[in-house]
Amino acid sequence: MSGRQLGARAAAAIVVANMIGTGVFTSAGYQAASLHDPMTMLLTWVVGGVIALCGAASYAELGAMLPRVGGEYVYLREAYHPAVGAMSGWASLSAGFSAPIAAAAILFAAYVGAVIPGLGSSTAQHVVAIGLIVAMTAMHGFDTVVGGAVQAVMTAAKAVLIAGFVLAGLLLGDGDWGHLASRAGGLDNVGTSAFAVSLMYVSFAYSGWNAAAYMAGEIEAPQRNLPRALLLGTGSVMVLYILLNLVFLYALPPEVLAGAPGQPPIHEVGDAAARALFGPTAGTLVSTLIALALVSAVSAMVMTGPRVYTAMADDGALPAWLGRRTARGVPLRAVVLQGLLAIVIVLATDLGGVIRYVGFTLAVFAALTVAAVFVLRARQPAATRPYRTIGYPVTPLLFVVTSAWIAQAQIRENPRESLWVGATLLGGAALYAAFQRRRPAGAPPS
Repeated sequence: MSGRQLGARAAAAIVVANMIGTGVFTSAGYQAASLHDPMTMLLTWVVGGVIALCGAASYAELGAMLPRVGGEYVYLREAYHPAVGAMSGWASLSAGFSAPIAAAAILFAAYVGAVIPGLGSSTAQHVVAIGLIVAMTAMHGFDTVVGGAVQAVMTAAKAVLIAGFVLAGLLLGDGDWGHLASRAGGLDNVGTSAFAVSLMYVSFAYSGWNAAAYMAGEIEAPQRNLPRALLLGTGSVMVLYILLNLVFLYALPPEVLAGAPGQPPIHEVGDAAARALFGPTAGTLVSTLIALALVSAVSAMVMTGPRVYTAMADDGALPAWLGRRTARGVPLRAVVLQGLLAIVIVLATDLGGVIRYVGFTLAVFAALTVAAVFVLRARQPAATRPYRTIGYPVTPLLFVVTSAWIAQAQIRENPRESLWVGATLLGGAALYAAFQRRRPAGAPPS
């Protein structure tokens, strides 16, 4: 059986499905609590979308040049050192996929609890979240082609849902355009640490724009289809995100999204907006559909992540047993390990903390990866590059500089999550060193 089974549409569907998940349905509350001004909030989604497109354009060059399974792990290994690649692979396992899977499952359970009050208790929420992770792990542990086909259907349904919600909200919803009126200070927060941290939440929502790169080894004609999938998927989601947040603000003013004084921001933003726009009955229906959209997000991440761990295992940076595939070509053990880690995170974390941890970690490695475009052009100028980054060198430079700004703001404003990120990096380095010591004498480094 050929290892390349996914076409351009399936790859683009994976990008869209990975992007549309927890972040867009929660970030507005956190943004409202720190920025207050609706137009500033919308601006973060425009800026975040442009940055994501810059990243996608850069990853497209790397993916077309190195069309192998593993994504950042492969690119960083080639550009810097195998240890850097191993650290990124460990970050992908923990912060890149397992933690976002847990976050999406937690939010799914919250929406289910909003629709079915009997499932609103903490125990029930854990059961629902873990049940979703187990179900998606079982599905993608069965077959790549079947999982990809189901994913494409769910992604199409999710895109239709969001587009329908936007249109219905603007045309039929009981909202108020006055909610978008400028607050005191207006755009004064642009350029501040509050704006940078809000961009971190937005970056978390946009994370997944690089998803197809992780599966480059399973995409047909990757030199042509991978750039198309990355750019088309990211651009489409950018438009949907801006419109969706416009509807959220049309439904509810920033003061409501930010939560009551002394209380956390609203997490189930989609549920609150739907009920404000359409009333309890229609709002319940929309919230049900949003919960189904989160199923697609979990499914996409469960499908994508294990390809990174498999590539690392093939290189000897992780145990060899983790890279073994079934007769259907599925890295079953990697899929199961990821699911188990996600379940542990569900039981041990809160939604806000995991979003900040994931957003910061991914910003660090995405910036390193985009910078690899500069490194590889300098070190391997004669290498074949079927696709070259649009707008080089401005495009990757803008991404790297913005990511550095977000990172320094996160360290200053949220030191606790920053320490978690540091622990993740050290864990990846220690893991790499441990496996290198076990390699046979004379064997090349992974």
